[in-house]
Order: sequence, then C-alpha cells, then structure tokens
Amino acid sequence: MRAVVATAMLVMLGACGGEAADSNGGAGEGMTPPAAAPVEQATPAMADGATRHEVDMILDGTNYVYRPARLTIKPGDVVVFRGISGGMHNVQFWADSLPAGAAEVLQAGMTNVMAPLASNLVAEGDSVVVRFAGAPAGRYPYYCLPHQALGMVAELTVAP
Repeated sequence: MRAVVATAMLVMLGACGGEAADSNGGAGEGMTPPAAAPVEQATPAMADGATRHEVDMILDGTNYVYRPARLTIKPGDVVVFRGISGGMHNVQFWADSLPAGAAEVLQAGMTNVMAPLASNLVAEGDSVVVRFAGAPAGRYPYYCLPHQALGMVAELTVAP
C-alpha cells in the first residue's frame, strides 16, 4: 500500500511541476520530465449518428474539476477531454466500477494511453479522445490521478 501511495505522490508532484524522479524514486538532478506523447487535436471522425461531447479539465478558483461533472451519452458517441487550466490532467476510469465489457471498449477507444483505462497526462491546450463505440449501458466513473485527492472526479452514463 505504501508503494501505491508513494507512486501516486510522485505522479502528483510531477504533474504539479515538481522535479523529475529517477528510476529509484528519488529526485533526478538536472533531469527534465519526458516530453508528452502527441495528443489528438483534430475532431475525430463521427460514425453515423454519433455525437461529439466535450469535457473541460479545469482549475476553478481552488477546485480542480471536470466540467460537466455528469454527462449522459449514447453508445458510439465520442468524448473529448480538454486540458483548459490547472496544469497537467488525465482521465482514468475505475475498473471495478464499470459495466461488464466496458474496460475493453474504453481501452480500444482511448487516445494517448498511459496504462489500462488511463490516459497520459495532458497539458493545457491538449486533449484526450475516448470513443464509446460498442459501449455497454451503465455508469462510467473516472478521475484525474494527480488531482483525485483534491476532488477531481466525475461520471459518464452511457444510455441506450
């Protein structure tokens, strides 16, 4: 458990502008963080009947939030998570809270992937695209790893 907390703290430190860590978990002197992977900027092609939705990742005063925090979409829709303010953000879905079969859909439909069900950190002006083609109906709770402890959590609902 301590290793998980330590890893999360290192990710948060890096996302908030801290020093880069070396492979042993210590601060790397003179190191710079790796360059972010290119992020899809263009509007994704829409399948017949699909709708494009946008969710902003922002710092609103002292609150880190997704706006909107609740969104209902249809299977096949596309959601673009846009980095607006507050530094680096990501989109990470809770695997144990997804409908059956949803993890595979999300993994196949997410751009800029860092880990299963998690996007890389994106800077202001960048985005993460998630396609919900074939997504089962249900709730899809998610969070921003660097800002989860600060309340940056939200939920999508896929409704038939």
